[in-house]
Amino acid sequence: MRNLVTALAISFLLCLSTSPSQADGEAAGDFDYYVLALSWSANWCAREGDDRDDPQCDAGQGITWVVHGLWPQYERGWPAFCRTAERDPSRGETAAMADVFGGAGSAFYQWKKHGRCSGLSARDYYRTARAAFKSITLPAIFAGLDQDVRLPALVVEEAFLEVNPGLARDEITITCADGMIQEARICLTKELEPRRCGDDVIRDCRMRDALMEAVR
Repeated sequence: MRNLVTALAISFLLCLSTSPSQADGEAAGDFDYYVLALSWSANWCAREGDDRDDPQCDAGQGITWVVHGLWPQYERGWPAFCRTAERDPSRGETAAMADVFGGAGSAFYQWKKHGRCSGLSARDYYRTARAAFKSITLPAIFAGLDQDVRLPALVVEEAFLEVNPGLARDEITITCADGMIQEARICLTKELEPRRCGDDVIRDCRMRDALMEAVR
């Protein structure tokens, strides 16, 4: 019995040591690839933005997918809030990224948590985030979504794959939260070319009736 307990304890510790983890305060520029996380704006508003009275969620905005973040990533785990000698962006620089991130506040937070880990200046990080966003074709079919729908998460992935023929199935993952489509996460090299996602990133949502709220 004692040997069994010891074996189980060792197994548990090994699982902990290999689980995905966030490493805060790492040196800037030490990472393996990027994850471009694209949020479905209407669902983000329903889950978070409406409670904040975020202007992104106002009626008539017509916003579909926005950049949640461009995240430096390790092959397993990710750095955050890294040490960098680069200055923080100005208000003007963050405001200029509102069209990509959905708002200046989001643009600044993403710099603070993830952009500092890129090893780039704030200006170059924002340029890279914009370039990454432009490198992906957004499925036009969702732009005309004028009523809430429920659909398999796999349909969203297939839509991205169809309009991005250079993208492979193991280079994109669709996530869900609270019964809704949350994000499309696309893995990119430092040169912004699609690449296979790490095992801790590939967590495809398997929902068959995930909610996508109508474009606002």
